[in-house]
Amino acid sequence: MRKQDWTELKRRYDEEGFLVFPQVLDPELVRVASDHVEWLQKKNPELRPEQLHHWLMWDDPFWVRLVADSRLLDLVEPILGPNIALFASHYICKPGGDGQPVLWHQDGSYWPLEPMEVVSGWLAVDASTRENGCMRVIRGSHKGPMLTHRKHDKEAVLGTEISPEEVDASRAVDVEIPAGGVSLHHPMLIHGSNPNRCSKRRCGLTIRYIPTTTRITRPNWKSFVLRGQPVEGINEYSSFPEYREGEHFPGYRELPQRAEGKGQRAGG
Repeated sequence: MRKQDWTELKRRYDEEGFLVFPQVLDPELVRVASDHVEWLQKKNPELRPEQLHHWLMWDDPFWVRLVADSRLLDLVEPILGPNIALFASHYICKPGGDGQPVLWHQDGSYWPLEPMEVVSGWLAVDASTRENGCMRVIRGSHKGPMLTHRKHDKEAVLGTEISPEEVDASRAVDVEIPAGGVSLHHPMLIHGSNPNRCSKRRCGLTIRYIPTTTRITRPNWKSFVLRGQPVEGINEYSSFPEYREGEHFPGYRELPQRAEGKGQRAGG
């Protein structure tokens, strides 16, 4: 992508709080990612498919290499700079018929990061549509303050929400993305999604990218350098997990060479 194109995209990101890229990953890799989700569900039958969380990836070479794909990193580098780490990742797979909603929230309310310099990537493993509960955003809301997030007793992906009275849902924009597409959004952007009541699954992979100048303040949190260099004394990064036949997802062998991360370490 040309530099002038990214100048305009960065302006839109700063103004609206999100960007959408309809075609990023090739269909074959998206198919393998879908197989990975099914493999994870079989390994973790006690978890709802919306709750395939970050700790599952710590010893999952396919997952770590997927989020390090150069096509994904190329999207966030103009926003974060050339030194990029992974803070967290989470598959949210809403099954057809009873997929849980994601209530209104701001990502930054949950994260132990200083400063809050982070970009949320959302990779569509399935086509994400209004019918199956696509993400909805309040355009420009990232310019406002951090709102209070309260606990609730609803059946939902997250355990807290912004009070609905504080969100003007009439301004919500549906973020529909074909499989293989990606959206990026700001940590202060108010967003959520409706339940999935249709017959088609809606699966997406959230990816939280940070510059290596951002400190993770929670102890013993595993993170990975994906591009560029770490900063001495900020975080300690893990090496990429090595693939073990019969233990890890076999689709790892189908990953393209463009997945480029090196899993560097830096003392912190």
